[in-house]
Amino acid sequence: PPSSEAEEEEGGGDAVGNTVYSKHWLFSILTRLIEVISPEKTEPTVSPEGIQTELDEEMENDICKVWDMSMDEDVALFLQEFNAPDIFMGVFAKSKCPRLTEICVGILGNMACFQDICMSISKDENLGQVLLQRLCDSDSPTLLETSRLLLTCLSQPEVANVWVERIRENPSVYDCVCFIMSSSTNVELLVKVGEVVDKLFDLDEELMLNWIKNGTCRSVGPSVDDSPEELPDFKIVPCILEAAKQVRSDNPEGLDVYMHILQLLTTVDEGIQAIVQAPDGGKETWSLLYDLICHELCQPDDPPIIVQEQKTVLASILSVLSAMFASQTEQEYTKMRKSKSSFFLFYMPLIGSLIRILQYMEGCGKRSVDNSKEFEQQETGRADLKEEDFHLKILKDICCELLSNMLQELTKENTLEGLHQGHLNEQTCSCAFQNLLPLYFASVESFLEVLREADQTLADSLEKRFPSLKVHT
Repeated sequence: PPSSEAEEEEGGGDAVGNTVYSKHWLFSILTRLIEVISPEKTEPTVSPEGIQTELDEEMENDICKVWDMSMDEDVALFLQEFNAPDIFMGVFAKSKCPRLTEICVGILGNMACFQDICMSISKDENLGQVLLQRLCDSDSPTLLETSRLLLTCLSQPEVANVWVERIRENPSVYDCVCFIMSSSTNVELLVKVGEVVDKLFDLDEELMLNWIKNGTCRSVGPSVDDSPEELPDFKIVPCILEAAKQVRSDNPEGLDVYMHILQLLTTVDEGIQAIVQAPDGGKETWSLLYDLICHELCQPDDPPIIVQEQKTVLASILSVLSAMFASQTEQEYTKMRKSKSSFFLFYMPLIGSLIRILQYMEGCGKRSVDNSKEFEQQETGRADLKEEDFHLKILKDICCELLSNMLQELTKENTLEGLHQGHLNEQTCSCAFQNLLPLYFASVESFLEVLREADQTLADSLEKRFPSLKVHT
């Protein structure tokens, strides 16, 4: 809201910084906000305990204007100067109005986008504890704004460690986050909570290890009035999988986030064990990732360029599958490989999908060469292409490692079935060999021996295409 005409006539001293917003108006809203949560205030919208449960329309409209205005740095600094965070603390402590709590957390989230204010908010231990308690709120909009605020703070290098340490010392955060991931159907909330978890795990391996182990021992945190009385004994992997299932259809970016969380888990042995030693032996994780690779991502009717769009989520999924496959000999779910039909159902289509990804990447590689010529005189164009090539290289490396390991497991019967179903033919085998040689020579040689038993003609043809193989046979 701009300054009034009368105030403008007095010289414009009422403006907030370089904005046209009125200091007097903002101050009046903060004053009214204090009155809203004041125990002395008694109006029809006040509960018997003396705490407002609903906002009147005018107050809600005005405080929402402040929410919008707080995206301006001058306004954010003004709010900071007049101790708005302390007023909001009073709201969190006394108000039973979910909408008011949501708006106040949202305003803090906007203010935290500015470094100096973020540092001030982050170093306030009382405010930090109160904000973490908001994660136990039952109101989805409040949870969303709280998660957004936490992600903003965790993304500021100067204060990220403060929040990591604070969260590590508050075991209830684990319970609240797991409860949201396992039970919420709000996709926007799930994505934002996932981004918080992803950032936490990326920042601090010790916290990730604590959360991995948390499923085996009950975490005890501070009691919060509006939190569930007793939360289940959550384990991190099932909660991540449940959230991933919720977001997979509606939000590709959210799926990417949750797949990256799983990938981060596989960077430590405890994380891999948490995945493959689940009560179902890892079947649920394998089935979800298998379904995504074989039936949703990078499909035969997609243009090859799709691999460029999906490169990060594909890399995460394949990385997890590769880690699971590498620990297969100890896991119950891999006993299916002893059965030809089970192997075909679970492995052979995956081999076909891996080869298709490699084929699509070859097409993207040619496109990158063409683009590099087109942008030869543009520095930014070349930088973008280098980053693009880097991510594709990571995807290719992960894809080739998993494919080489899987090819070594093929038997004559599996190979015959793969040939019959079209997953294996001269074109797909040539693509596989082209990408695997010379790094995975032993794997290719092993597969060629099996292929010779299944289809001598195809094996001979491949030997002619790749002379290095014939020399060693």
